[in-house]
Amino acid sequence: MGTVALASLLAIVVTMAVTAVIGVRIGRHNVVDVSWGVGFVVIAAVSAAVGTGDLWRRLLMLALVGMWGLRLASHMAVRSRGKGEDPRYEELLGKASGNRTLHAIRKIYVTQGISLWFVSLPVQVSAQSSGGFNVIVVLGVLLWLLGVTFEAVGDRQMAAFKSDPGSRGHIMDQGLWAWTRHPNYFGDACVWWGIFLVAASAWPGVLTILSPVAMTYFLVFATGARLLERHMAQRPGYREYQERTSYFVPRRPRSAPGA
Repeated sequence: MGTVALASLLAIVVTMAVTAVIGVRIGRHNVVDVSWGVGFVVIAAVSAAVGTGDLWRRLLMLALVGMWGLRLASHMAVRSRGKGEDPRYEELLGKASGNRTLHAIRKIYVTQGISLWFVSLPVQVSAQSSGGFNVIVVLGVLLWLLGVTFEAVGDRQMAAFKSDPGSRGHIMDQGLWAWTRHPNYFGDACVWWGIFLVAASAWPGVLTILSPVAMTYFLVFATGARLLERHMAQRPGYREYQERTSYFVPRRPRSAPGA
């Protein structure tokens, strides 16, 4: 585990350093959102190469993390293309009392690098584990598949909604967005609980349970759904949408108020 952990940490440092240089050069730090997905793929690749656990387990983790991470990175790259800084980072950097670049490095790149390393612990530990292919692995892959489906379909539905001129001034409340206000974040959580289950299928993977807990916390309470809701709260119609649609875990939508 020590070799994999150190190699993964080095890979994160290099990834975040390159991202920081790019962010400073282009004048917007939301490029780190692209590196978030890429970083996990790099860790999975390093863990697969350096680890000494079951080969099938290392390759499975690389496939799961690779498909999820590259899809997410490409989606974030397309979404941010031609746009300015993300409001989250503008708000964060607006509080800088000294050098703005150093503040960005500390608050954005270092923070995300540490989060990357901690959330990816199931991948790192799994690369050093040995054990048979069992029902827990299958459950983990199925949960991962559910999560990727929610993320990909939810993102595609939102992209189609935004590209439709008739949707201007309206709230997206169709498809998966009628069942949860954050299908992409819910899918993200499922992906990492699925990856955890694959790791937990062989000792000592179960000890990494705090990693999916941390990811879920980020998605629900920290930088994900709650922060987005704060930005959306004043939009016409969003209060009604909140009243009839589940916050995170999907459920059948309620009837519109007064219906």
